[in-house]
Amino acid sequence: MTREVLKGFLDAFNAHDFDAIMGYFADDCVFCLPRGEEPRGDRFVGKEEVRAGLATRSEGIPDVHYGNDRHWVCADGVGVSEWTLTGTSLSGQGIEVRGLDLLEFDGHGQISRKDSFWKIVA
Repeated sequence: MTREVLKGFLDAFNAHDFDAIMGYFADDCVFCLPRGEEPRGDRFVGKEEVRAGLATRSEGIPDVHYGNDRHWVCADGVGVSEWTLTGTSLSGQGIEVRGLDLLEFDGHGQISRKDSFWKIVA
């Protein structure tokens, strides 16, 4: 795992390229959304569920873009990507939130867990 890998992962999101995005994930990956019915947000397990969860986010914000990004490689196979998400909801509302992803990588360099956090604008 390198900062370049973290940047490439974010670039795949900005290209809306789900095949490229999913290429970064391990088969037994976990994805936690920043909101949901549980304190950790909605949770998706395995590549099929994760892809469906990511598609739902893109459907809700079709022009989603992650910019103003910074990336850190930490110990124990953990990476952090900080970004500003911008886009327009299906209702036409503009969205701009600051957030980050905590990313855990397995021994093969694949993402085993992606946990997303957003600042709440009041």
